[in-house]
Parts: sequence; structure tokens; C-alpha cells
Amino acid sequence: MNRLLFLCLALIMSCTATPTQKSMDSKKNNEILISESQGGGGEKSFVILHNEAEFQKAIKGNTTVIELDKEPVYPAFPKNKKVVLYNLGTFTSGEHKITQIKNISVKDNVLYVEVPQVESGGMGIAVMSNPWFIFTVPSNYQFTSVELKYSK
Repeated sequence: MNRLLFLCLALIMSCTATPTQKSMDSKKNNEILISESQGGGGEKSFVILHNEAEFQKAIKGNTTVIELDKEPVYPAFPKNKKVVLYNLGTFTSGEHKITQIKNISVKDNVLYVEVPQVESGGMGIAVMSNPWFIFTVPSNYQFTSVELKYSK
């Protein structure tokens, strides 16, 4: 009877197990290159940027603040990492700029990006915002969609 129970448990565990890619040292393997609270797309979406030209075009196309007296300085395109542009969609109020990535993982071809949840304080003036950010993940991560997970 114990063998039968053990066999059933092993069968269930093997059926539900899915491969998961998780960064061993998330501070080294991912970083936010640019994060803005305006200028992104109206819908949640992501694009993998493959080279310096796409990277610079994404930055210049999404950046809304321009300083006239000096040339803006952009980070260099990272080598040996995937670079992802993520549009968070449209919000009517609150601060939704991503400032930190706590963890990243891939499960079932979905890249999960864990970010801190920021509480908005009370009622404020309703202002439309389209936040976006560009971040890196290890080059061996394979995914077809990106999902943000908010945590405290």
C-alpha cells in the first residue's frame, strides 16, 4: 500500500513539474537601464531589442523630457544579455515608474518580473501616464510574453 501511495505521489509530481529558469544572482543578471513615467504605449506590451540601433531608437522614441542645453547621455547597449522594452499600459493616476527589479524567472515561456508594489497616497489629480522601462535579462532566457508581479 505504501509503494502504491508513493508511486501515485511520484506520478503526480512528475506531471506537474515544469522547467523554471531563475537567475542565481538577480542583481548581476538583470538591471533597469531606463525607466520613465511617460512616453510608453497605451497597451501592455514588450519588445526584445537586438542591437544598439534599436536600443537608441526605443530610447529616443519613448523619452518625453528633452534638455535643450545639453546632449542626453544614454547607457550603452549591454553585451551578452537580452534587452527588453516593456510598456506598462495607461494609468489615470498614481506613480507607476519602475525603479527596482526584485527577481526574474521564466516559467512556461513567460518571463516573470517581480517589482516592488508602490502604494499611492490618497486621492490626487488624475493625470494620464504611460510608463515604460528597459531592462536586461540573461541571454539564455527563452520567453514569448512578459508579466509583472508586484510584491511588498
